[in-house]
Amino acid sequence: MEISYWIFVFSILLVFLVSGSSSIDNFHQPFPIVEPDPGHTKLRLSREGLEAISRITTPISAVAVIGPYRSGKSFLLNQLLSLSCDEGFGVGHMRDTKTKGIWVWGTPLEVDIDGVRTSVFYLDTEGFESVGKSNVYDDRIFALATVMSSVLIYNLPETIREADISRLSFAVELAEEFYGRVKGQDIAFEPAKLLWLIQRDFLQGKSVKEMVDEALRHVPNSDGDKNIDQVNQIRDSLAVMGDNSTAFSLPQPHLMRTKLCDLKDDDLDPMYVKKRGQLKKLVASIIRPKIVQGKYLNGKEFVSFLEQILDALNKGEIPSTGSLVEVFNKGILERCLKLYSERMGKLRLPMPEQSLQDAHERSREEAMKAFEEQHFGRHHAKKSADQLDEEMKEVFKNVIMTNEYQSTRLCEALYTQCEDRMDQLQVLRLPTMAKFDAGLQQCNQSFEQECVGPSKANYEQRIMKMLGKSRSLFIKEYNQRLFNWLVAFSLVMVVIGRFIIKFILVEMAAWILFIFLETYTRMFWSAESLYYNPVWHFIVSAWETIVYSPILDLDRWAIPIACMAALGILYCRCYGRRKHGSQWLLPLYNHQKGGSNRPRSD
Repeated sequence: MEISYWIFVFSILLVFLVSGSSSIDNFHQPFPIVEPDPGHTKLRLSREGLEAISRITTPISAVAVIGPYRSGKSFLLNQLLSLSCDEGFGVGHMRDTKTKGIWVWGTPLEVDIDGVRTSVFYLDTEGFESVGKSNVYDDRIFALATVMSSVLIYNLPETIREADISRLSFAVELAEEFYGRVKGQDIAFEPAKLLWLIQRDFLQGKSVKEMVDEALRHVPNSDGDKNIDQVNQIRDSLAVMGDNSTAFSLPQPHLMRTKLCDLKDDDLDPMYVKKRGQLKKLVASIIRPKIVQGKYLNGKEFVSFLEQILDALNKGEIPSTGSLVEVFNKGILERCLKLYSERMGKLRLPMPEQSLQDAHERSREEAMKAFEEQHFGRHHAKKSADQLDEEMKEVFKNVIMTNEYQSTRLCEALYTQCEDRMDQLQVLRLPTMAKFDAGLQQCNQSFEQECVGPSKANYEQRIMKMLGKSRSLFIKEYNQRLFNWLVAFSLVMVVIGRFIIKFILVEMAAWILFIFLETYTRMFWSAESLYYNPVWHFIVSAWETIVYSPILDLDRWAIPIACMAALGILYCRCYGRRKHGSQWLLPLYNHQKGGSNRPRSD
C-alpha cells in the first residue's frame, strides 16, 4: 500500500514536470498573444502565442481584423486563410463574444513582396461593445491592432455608423503622430492600410466607396454644437489616412448564418465566393512588411515592439497617443542623452565657464539634432524633447559642479604652492629684493596660466592679497636684515685685516664701517628714512648686484663659496709659510727651539 502511494505521487510529479517543460509542437492552430486582465480593462501578453511569432526570422507582416462583436471577424479570417471552422479560429454562434483579447494563426503565410520573403500573420481581435467591458478596453484593443498591423480590416455589418467613425479618432491621432512623417526621409513606422469591409445582405444602391465618403462628409452644425464639431474634426483628420485606405463590400455568404461553418463553397452564395476571391487578392496586394524606423521586423523584434505598445497602452487609466510616443521615444531619448554625456565627458576639466557653456551648447545641439532625426511622433514628441532637454540640464549641472570642484582643487594647490614659495623667500640666508621679486613674478605667472575655471576669480583676489602681504613683510624686514649683515661683515673684515692678511687699512676701514653703522645710523637715521637715503640706496644696489644676478645666486652658493674660502685660508695657513716665509701669516706657535744664547746671570 505504501509503495503504491509513492508510485502515485511520483507519477503526479512527473506529469507536472513534463507539462511545465513542454513547448509548442503544433503551430497549425490559433494562439492568444494578448489577453485581458481579470478586470477586463487592460491587456497582458500571452507567452504561448508569442512563441509562435518569435521563432520567425524573416520580415513580418500582420493582417488584423477589427469590428463590433458578433460581426463575423473570426469566420472572415478563416475564409481568408482557406480554413474550416474546425481548423481555424473559433467561431461562436452565441450572443457573447467568442474571441478574448487578440489571437494569431500560428502558421504564417510565406509570400514574396517586392523581392522580400515575408511571413504574414493573421490576427483576430475581440469585438467592440460586448457586455461586461469598458470603452477603455475597446480603445486599447483598437489602438494595439492599429499600431502592430500592416493591414487593418475594419469589418462592419450592413452600414457605417457614427460610433464607427468616432472610434477611428484614436487611429487618426496615431496617424497624425506617427504616420505623418512617412512622406519625409525618416520613417517612424509604416501606417497600416485601412480596409473598410462592409458585409451586407444586398449590393444594390450606393457603392461602399460612396458610403464611406458620405459617412466622412461634414455634418451641418448651424447651432455650433460642440459634439458635432468634435465629430467633424474627426472627419477632417481622417484625410490624413485618405491615401492609405480603401473600401470593399462583401455580400452575406448564406441566409442561415448559424450554420456557415457546416456549409461548403458549393452551398454558399456564388456572388459571395466571387467577392471573397477578390478580397483575398486585394488583401494580398496591399500587404507590406512591418517597418519600424526604416527597418524590417523579424519575429523577436516584432514581439519586443508589441511589448512596447502594450506598456504604453496600459500606462494610464486611459490609453493616449502621448503615452505611446513616450514609450517609443524612450530608447531614442536614452541614446541621445548618452551621446550628450559622452561629448561632455571628453572635456578636460577644469575649464573656463564660458568655454564650458559653449561646449554644452554644441553637445546639446548635436543631441537634439539626433533626436529630431530619430524621434517618433510630431505633436506629442515635444514632451519627449522637453524631457531630453531637462535631463541634459541635469547632466550639465553635474558637469558644472565637477568643473567647480576641479577648479577649486587646482587653484587651491597653486595657491598653497605660491604660499610655500613666499614663505621660503621670507627666510633667505642673504636677503635680496631682486630674488624675491623674481620668485613673486614667477608664482604669479604660473598661477595666472594654470589656474582655470570658475574658482579663478576668487583665488586671484586671494593670491594678490597674499603676495601683497608677503612683499610688504619682506620689505619691512629687508632693511633690518641687510643692516645686520653689514654689521657682521664689518666685524669679519676686522678679523681678516687684523689677523689674516695683517693689512691695517682694511682693518681701519672695517672699524669705520662698524662704528658708522652702530652709531651714526642709529643716531641720525630712522627706520623709515634709512630706506629712502641715497647712501643707503647705493649700499642696497651694491648688495643686490653682488648677492643676486641671473648668473650667480649668492644665497644658494654662499655656503659652498664659504667652505672653499675656508679651505683656501687653511691651505695658505699651513703650507704658505713653508714656501714664502711668515711675513703675511700669523704664526701658529711663538716658540724658539734653541732657546736664548744669552748667558744666564745670577
